Formats: sequence, C-alpha cells, structure tokens
Amino acid sequence: MIPQIVLRKGKEESLLRRHPWIFSGAIDHIRAEEEEDFAEGALVEVYTHQGEFIAQGHYQAGSIAVRVLSFERGPIDQAWWNRRIAVAYDIRRTLRLTDNPRTTCYRLVHGEGDALPGLVVDIYGSTAVVQCHSVGMYRARMEIAQALHEVYGDRLTSIYDKSSQTLPYKAHVGAVDGYLRGHAENPAQEVLENGERFLVNWEEGQKTGFFLDQRENRELVKRYAAGRTVLNTFCYTGGFSVYALAGGAREVCSVDSSERAVALASENMRLNFPDTDAHTEVVADAVEYLREIGDRYDLIILDPPAFAKHHKVLGNAMQGYKRLNARALSQIRPGGILFTFSCSQAVSRELFRTTVFSAAAIAGRKVRILHQLSQPADHPINIYHPEGEYLKGLVLYVE
Repeated sequence: MIPQIVLRKGKEESLLRRHPWIFSGAIDHIRAEEEEDFAEGALVEVYTHQGEFIAQGHYQAGSIAVRVLSFERGPIDQAWWNRRIAVAYDIRRTLRLTDNPRTTCYRLVHGEGDALPGLVVDIYGSTAVVQCHSVGMYRARMEIAQALHEVYGDRLTSIYDKSSQTLPYKAHVGAVDGYLRGHAENPAQEVLENGERFLVNWEEGQKTGFFLDQRENRELVKRYAAGRTVLNTFCYTGGFSVYALAGGAREVCSVDSSERAVALASENMRLNFPDTDAHTEVVADAVEYLREIGDRYDLIILDPPAFAKHHKVLGNAMQGYKRLNARALSQIRPGGILFTFSCSQAVSRELFRTTVFSAAAIAGRKVRILHQLSQPADHPINIYHPEGEYLKGLVLYVE
C-alpha cells in the first residue's frame, strides 16, 4: 500500500490551485503499514481531511513535506518518467535549442517549472548532467536516465549524476557523483552558446558546470559593450566577459575571489580570443574591489551568488545588495551601463528593484531602467509556482 498523507481541514486550498508543495504544518496524520514506508523519498498519496484524493508526490523531512509529482491518480512508472522528459524536450525543441548549431548547451529540466520538483537536467553537447535536490528524485535517478535515453537515443553518449552536493545534508543516502550511462574521457568539453565557445567541466565545476540561466542576458551585454571599458564582478567562468569582448569592448576586467574561477575565465577568453591583450583578471573579493575603482569603467556587471538562501537572512541580504549596487553606481562613469542581478529565490522582483532604487539614492546619481531581466525560457516558471522566478535583473543607464 502506498502511504497516505491526510491533510488538516482546509489545508488543501493551495493544492486546489495546483501549487506543487505541501508544508509539514498542513499534515494531519499519515497512514502507512510500516513506519519505513514513509521514509524520506517515498512516494505518497495525499488526501483531503474528507478523504478525497488530491495528489501524489515524494515525501521528505523538513518544512516542505511533499513535492507533488501529479494531481492525477496513476502509476509513477517508467512510462510516466518517459512522458515527463518527452514534454520537457518538446518545450526545448519549440525554443529551437535541441538542434541549434550555435547553442549546444541548455537546461532540459527545471524542477517545478517542468512539473518535476527537485530535479535539474542540463545538456552539454552529448552529455546530460542530472542534479537531484530531493531524495525522491535521487531514488528515481535510474528511471530518469532511462527516460533521457528514450528521448535522445544515441545523441546522448553519457549521463552524469552530480547530486552529492545538492541533496539535503541530513538525508544520509551516501550519494556519490558518477556516470549513470556511458562515460566521458574528458569532462572538460567545449560547448557553444550563441556562437561563443566555453569549456565546461561538469565533474569539477559549480552547479552542473556552467550558469546556463544568463544566456540571453549575456547576449544583451554584447549589444551594449562596443567601445566600453567593462568590469565583470563575480565572473566565475567569464561568460559575460567573453560576450563583452565579442561585442567590441575596448577593455574587460574579470574579478572573482576564486583563483580557479579566474583561471577558467582566462581560459575561455583564450579559447575565443587567443591573441587579445584587452582582458585582465583579478583575484579579489568583488565587494572590496568595488571600493576603489574610481571612474575607470562605463559598463559594470554585478552577478553575485545568492545573498539570501531563505527568508531568515533576507534583511542582511538586502543590505548586501544595497551596498554592492551603491558602490558601483557611485563610481561608474557618466553615461555608463550597469547590469545588476539577484539569483535569490527569496528576493522578489519588487524588493530587488526597491533595493536598487535605494542604492541609486545613496549614490546620488540620475538612473534610468532600460531593461528588466529574468531567466530564459529553458528555465520556465510554473504559473502555479511563482517562487520559481528566481533570477531578477536590471539594466540601468547612469547619467
């Protein structure tokens, strides 16, 4: 028997609106033959207080107790996984990403945005990289690998599981990163993004190896870069730096606190511009580096890691965003362009805009919003799960 979770009276409202999370406080009681039947990662059915079936999903310890896989009855079997991956693939085919000779890397599965909460799958050429953020998804990783094989066939030569760092730390599932299918002789593979070349190492790099969610925003930097002196802070693999130089920037400086990140940025620069002397790299804390830049730069990119992983630290995070943006806005050259981002899910679009407004007021500059940015379409947002809109960005003209 599949364990049954019975909700407290009236706690089904969000599920009736098809929100894919059930919080622990909404649960009245659990019916199961054995206690281990509802261990973390187990498939469970969810019922209203009146006993009506409403959803099924993966059970987990913590605040979010169930991540909903389906609002319909029916087996969550191999055929079900095949259908979900096929739908995700069809969306990317519609976006002209699956057979694009100029872009060979993209996100195939984006968690709740693809009705697969807790799962991320990124494609790098002929390799799929799987990251499970829930124990339920991790336990289904072989079914996920089989579904990827069903959809892609021989176009995928390897499927790599990189879940050890993304699973809940108390899960104790003994996850070890490794290949679920095939093998790559060299995990540092060259991929194309809008015709620009990048080396991606899914075994050793951050996330799945590359930050795919800034693809369209990097292209926008390219449009504005001609003749400008560009500062790319928190540069990681130098994505924005490559695009800036491709757009005709006069000079580009990449800054990151990680020596490895700066080395990767330099490597990607050499890959695209082997003879350039227009790129410099600095290993430094970006916040500290911004103290003394003067008016050297007229295009600055602020793309920090998430300052707020959850709402408990939101206040401190917003002070961090304000300080960071105020330093850039106060020193950018007149007529300069600032690209500023937040990738914190806990930070709403309105709160981020208000914080940047406060930073502009502190800097005492006249500032216009040219663009309001978000994540690309291969990172879709489930309309019933607005929390999925995690990436916010503004492009500002500073007088």
